Amino acid sequence: MIERYTRPQMGAIWSEENKYRTWLRVEIAACRAMCRLGKVPPDALREIEEKADFDIPRIRELEKTLDHETIAFLTAVGEKVGPASRFIHLGLTSSDKLDTAGALQLVQSLDLIAEDLQKLRQAVGGRAVQHKHTVMIGRTHGVHAEPITFGLKLAIWYDELRRHVIRLGNVRRNIGVGKISGAVGTYSHVQPEVEYMVCKDLGLEPAPVSNQIIQRDRHAEYLNALALLGCTLEKMAFEIRGLQKTEVHEVEEPFPKGQKGSSSMPHKKNPNLSERITGLARLLRGYAQVGMENVALWHERDISHSSNERVTLADASILVDYLLDRMTWIITDMRVFPERMKKNLDLTGGLIFSQKVLLALTQAGMSREEAYAIVQESSMRVWEEGGHLRDLLKDHPKVKEVLSEKQLEECFGLGNLLEMVDLIFERIGLV
Repeated sequence: MIERYTRPQMGAIWSEENKYRTWLRVEIAACRAMCRLGKVPPDALREIEEKADFDIPRIRELEKTLDHETIAFLTAVGEKVGPASRFIHLGLTSSDKLDTAGALQLVQSLDLIAEDLQKLRQAVGGRAVQHKHTVMIGRTHGVHAEPITFGLKLAIWYDELRRHVIRLGNVRRNIGVGKISGAVGTYSHVQPEVEYMVCKDLGLEPAPVSNQIIQRDRHAEYLNALALLGCTLEKMAFEIRGLQKTEVHEVEEPFPKGQKGSSSMPHKKNPNLSERITGLARLLRGYAQVGMENVALWHERDISHSSNERVTLADASILVDYLLDRMTWIITDMRVFPERMKKNLDLTGGLIFSQKVLLALTQAGMSREEAYAIVQESSMRVWEEGGHLRDLLKDHPKVKEVLSEKQLEECFGLGNLLEMVDLIFERIGLV
């Protein structure tokens, strides 16, 4: 991933240094396990633990000739260790190291993402409570529907983020597995006890069964979970963008002093960050698709997945970390305009109360069909001619037959429309 979207802590997890350092952890853990089983002499293990190291430039130099990263790595390490290096990688295949180390990187990434997600959820929950009773118009199909509160909109995001917390926890369990089972998963040159001890040492679970690799449905699940989280972040960004439109202007993403919105129009305050989140979320869905393509490989393994995973797993992790951080800032510092929300409620001349009128008429004895026809006819006149729905209905002879002027007037207020807001908040744990 480009530096622009890489935060230091996540970038460090996916750095070349950490990759090789994690590879070395796996190899040394295997040596320790084999020492316990009498396969590696204790003196040799001590020498390996003391001397095992690498120089990245040396690995790159060796790889130019060898065209095999694992062998280049092992050769570079062997040069540091000396004769005892013959016990490193004993009975292992490249994927024993690669997939087990990769699982460690993915778990590290998920732990960081989980922290990011919790921060975002707390920010969303805080703003939801703040605006629990900030009334605004609810829109369906982009058209004014009925009143809601801005807090309710945020409450939906809060609860959705809870599901991501659960989902990522499940993914962590499924991705946190290692394998030390040899070239085709048969333990033909390495004992199952080695796998068990290595995984225990590293905080992983052994894969119950493998071929040359850990099966890629686990990695596909990881990428899909991140992509789905990206969809939620895009959903939030999309909404903020919509509410920031000039003619709406109910919400505005942060615009710090000194920021520029346009190179040509000095007045512009564009939702640049929300649009960036929208664009980067598309990448996450693309990575998820690649992950699913990697599930089906030839026989016991081919390497068609290997090249793209160098990109997808790292980039997806880095992007989600970045997106969560940026969205947390947006939510924390975004401007909310309650007065504009109130003003927008009145744009349609009372049409947003049409259902209250419909129900009042039916409860007063009118058939639903007749009531609907009367309210719709009057509503269409307001759409076309302007005015207020209440004024048209109060002079309608059939309305006057069943509703008093006071009863009709009561239909055009918030009344009981939002009386369940507190209950909804209680149901999702926001009080």
